Amino acid sequence: MVDLTIGTGENVTRLRLFDGPLDLGFKHCAITSDFVGEFVALPYRASRSLYREVRHNVGYLINELIENAVKFREGGEILVETSIEANTFRVKVSNFVDQTTARRFQQLLSEITTGDPGERLIEKIEANATLGNTNSSGLGLLTLMSDYGAHFAWVFGSRLQDHKIPLETYASITVPDISN
Repeated sequence: MVDLTIGTGENVTRLRLFDGPLDLGFKHCAITSDFVGEFVALPYRASRSLYREVRHNVGYLINELIENAVKFREGGEILVETSIEANTFRVKVSNFVDQTTARRFQQLLSEITTGDPGERLIEKIEANATLGNTNSSGLGLLTLMSDYGAHFAWVFGSRLQDHKIPLETYASITVPDISN
């Protein structure tokens, strides 16, 4: 079992994406994920290939999680918390969803987290191609699980806050030993 928790110590970086006059959109996802990827990859600068690998992998993970939070959120800010310890990069993304979205997302999660992620990814791609289904929900998460070895956990709050459900998405990926 992988520990996906984010600590409270000095090794945690927190970013708050506020919903204000600029309105949160997909451009903010890319900018934020590039920033986090760059920030995490900086210690790997001595090796161009390790630097690029870490920057890409962390950036892709963060981008997917923030895009999902922006796409499915029910107003309010998005909180991104990250830490890196013992060759593991961990992230927690917190936002609010409405009840309908929470139910649909829980159903999707039960589908994509059952079985081998690589097989589920192929099945999902084939179903989308065969059925002409443009709804590719879950492909990003399945790709991260299958191709990047990402581990996930989701916590749906039990208490409604202004008819909104708090959602926490936890994820982790392995990063190379910095001494390499």
